[in-house]
Amino acid sequence: MHFSLGFSPCPNDTFIFDALINKKIDTEGLSFDIFLEDVETLNQWAMQGRLDISKISYGVLPLVLDRYQLLDAGGALGKGVGPLLISRQPLSPALIRDCRIAIPGERTTAHLLFSLAFPEASNKEFMIFSGIEDAVLSGAADCGVIIHESRFTYQQKGLVKVMDLGEFWEKTTEAPIPLGGIVLRKGRDAVLAGKINGLIRKSLEYAFSRYPQLPDYVKNHAQEMDERVMRQHIDLYVNEHSLSLGKEGRHAVQTLLKTYAAAHSQEAVDAQTLSIVS
Repeated sequence: MHFSLGFSPCPNDTFIFDALINKKIDTEGLSFDIFLEDVETLNQWAMQGRLDISKISYGVLPLVLDRYQLLDAGGALGKGVGPLLISRQPLSPALIRDCRIAIPGERTTAHLLFSLAFPEASNKEFMIFSGIEDAVLSGAADCGVIIHESRFTYQQKGLVKVMDLGEFWEKTTEAPIPLGGIVLRKGRDAVLAGKINGLIRKSLEYAFSRYPQLPDYVKNHAQEMDERVMRQHIDLYVNEHSLSLGKEGRHAVQTLLKTYAAAHSQEAVDAQTLSIVS
């Protein structure tokens, strides 16, 4: 059987999926058409239902639950992994409401966490995550919310941290930070869905068994070509929750759905309604 599969070219995603798509493990008769895109593009595609399987920001999960179900494996979730709010010079958080803010996509988890911390800030510009540091450095934006490799490079460029938005989430909710997950189009046979989830887990187990060796697939697609930074990226975003959400991870996802619902005056998706394939 053949499936369309989308994820980002960032080291955490290519590390997870390398063994699966390059057939270093037995794919049990399944094959995949691969789409490498930034996460905001994948978020938009998920809202359109374009792919069979896709990485998404958890910030967009409430908007796609009508057509997708969440997989237990392959996601990015944990503590100390959240986006950072940065600027050119030290800035009081009290001033953020009047700043021009660069955000890595409207439907990203980063935007959701920023909005939770600064609900009155409205002067936002949404752009691809890799352009945010330059936007702040050039003065096109006063502040920016950075994710991925930028967490490891912003200080080298003379930028400073205003707030760790992940820490704010953790203190506010007492839950880990759900950044991104893998979703599968609904309507698939439960056995097949479980097989897909299991293959993603096996792919990651294969990668872990050879780490800190980096597959060529990771190195060829990383925006930041320093292998030290690639490993920092993987160490931060790929962990036991990537193998399985577990009880703590499921609680974090449920907390995010409740937070989203409260912010949009909606009824939250309850734990029984949320479909997670394991």
